[in-house]
Amino acid sequence: MTTPRFDVDVVLFDLDGTLLDTIPDLHEAARRMLEELGEPTRSLDEVTRFVGRGIPNLVERCLTDGRAACDGASLEAAVAVFRRHYAAVNGRSTRIYEGVADTLGALQAQGIRMACITNKAGAFTLPLLDHMGLAHFFGCVVSGDTLPVKKPDPAPLLHACEALGVSPTRALMVGDSANDALAAQSAGIPVLLMTYGYSEGRAVDTIECDGLVSAFPGLLRLIGRASA
Repeated sequence: MTTPRFDVDVVLFDLDGTLLDTIPDLHEAARRMLEELGEPTRSLDEVTRFVGRGIPNLVERCLTDGRAACDGASLEAAVAVFRRHYAAVNGRSTRIYEGVADTLGALQAQGIRMACITNKAGAFTLPLLDHMGLAHFFGCVVSGDTLPVKKPDPAPLLHACEALGVSPTRALMVGDSANDALAAQSAGIPVLLMTYGYSEGRAVDTIECDGLVSAFPGLLRLIGRASA
């Protein structure tokens, strides 16, 4: 795939699997939840496959994937247990992918505005961005509960563009999964996918997108402003 250069005013970034490797903390929270509920544990690889559509989906898959179904009340209770444990470990073992901070700084220096759009709940998103020292890069943060819908619905992307006063025609999405690609495509926004992310166990090169990027600093060769 030959990836073009994108002349944009705003870049919309996914969080988990794109900017940050959050799996160690999500796995630990899931382990603690399952232990408290008396359920069998899940491996790191399993939790990695379950990440991407928000906490309720992650918890439901931890409880039911390949196992018995879970009723609504039990799921709601389990989500509350997970959230309590995740609050205790959020950011503890998370790491920033190599080159992220420098690349975001370089984009900022060009006058490119940035937003973070994630399906993670806001109660965990904002503290995590602060803890990892990335919050100051983003003029807008759209979490999984900011709107009534989340990715792959295009609304979070369009909401961020509106909040920043930028037309979607001058935007680019950077993510790691089909959720990001589908949301961007529905919003009429081109999308680049990082090859090192999670993508719910799906091979990233099978997802329709406008380009694949193997290392975060590689974005600088693909993104710019005509006026920069």
